[in-house]
This record gives sequence, structure tokens and C-alpha cells, in this order.
Amino acid sequence: MRLVGPSGEQVGIVPLAKALELAQEYDLDLVEVAANARPPVCKLMDYGKFKYESAMKAREARKNQAHTVIKEMKLRPKIDPHDYETKKGHVERFLKQGDKVKITIMFRGREQSRPELGFRLLKRLSEDVQELGFVESSPKQDGRNMIMVLGPHKKKTEAMAEAREAQAARKDARRGYEQGTAPAEGGAEAEETVVEETVATPAATPADEG
Repeated sequence: MRLVGPSGEQVGIVPLAKALELAQEYDLDLVEVAANARPPVCKLMDYGKFKYESAMKAREARKNQAHTVIKEMKLRPKIDPHDYETKKGHVERFLKQGDKVKITIMFRGREQSRPELGFRLLKRLSEDVQELGFVESSPKQDGRNMIMVLGPHKKKTEAMAEAREAQAARKDARRGYEQGTAPAEGGAEAEETVVEETVATPAATPADEG
């Protein structure tokens, strides 16, 4: 077999008995890492530590893996302004998270004869969120509904990384308040306000001094 040492160095081609002797000498395991090679490749390693590190790497890879998620938001063609702002807020949140958003306009009754209402609403929404996303699939009629898909400018992995950073920052801030090391609320800003107010105070006139 071809033997690789514990630090990755090439020991060379050795018989099995010699490899087992070295494994016992180093107090390590003899692990076959390339069975199909000719000759097979084995390595001296701490197999328990190797399995643990492999599991941690796989866990980290799953943690950072970006899954394509499509959220759906349903609107009526004659939605009132308050509901529109609420729905738009949800769409913005989804796009910030790096998710795609499927927008569905639901037509009922006579509304089906007014497809321009749906086109107009979808165009307005796409323009309102254009800083966060783009039209990935243009509006199209699908039975009684009209559908458009928005894609995020930000990749899912980037959004996840930013979310973790924000969460860590919140934890640090909370820890600072608990330990009493956080700055007093409004401290620096209050001082600046006082200075501005002092500068804005008019100077006394000669008549006042008299």
C-alpha cells in the first residue's frame, strides 16, 4: 500500500505489517482513503477526530447552503392603500431575505374583464421595490389570476450572512447593556443638541446691556 503520514507526508509504498507497526508507534489509526488506487492509499490519522471534523464541516456546509425559496403574495386588483402598503412591506422583507416572490392578482366576477387593473398594480409594485428586486417573470394571465415573479438583487447566501451579522451585533449590544458598558441613551446626540441650541441663542444687544 501507499502510506501517507499523519501530517500528510508521503511515507512511500510499505507492506501492511509495516503500516500497522507505524500506526501503533504513533498511537493512530490506519485508514484506507483511496481503495481503488493502485496500490491502495492509506493514511495514519486519529479516526475519531477525523469523523468529528468531517461532521462539523458538513454541518457548516448545510448551514450556509442557500435554498431557493419562492414566497407568494396575493392581492386584489382594487386593493385599498393601507393593505397595499402592508403587502408591499411583506414583499420587501422577502426580497431582503434573498427569496423570490410570486405575486398573484386574484380577479373575481366582472374584474376578469379588466386585466389592465392587474397589469397596472403589478407594474406599480415592481417599481416600488425595484431597489430590492427585479421582474424575473413578467405578468401573465393564469385562469382567473395574473402572476408575476420578482427575483431578489441580493443572493440568498449574502442575505443569510448579513442576518447572522445583525444577530451577532444585537447580541453584543444586549450584552453591553447587561454589563453596563453601553453608552447612555442619547448621550452624544444630546450634547450636540445643546451645542446647537446654544449657538442659536441670539447675543445680547447694547440696549439690553444698558
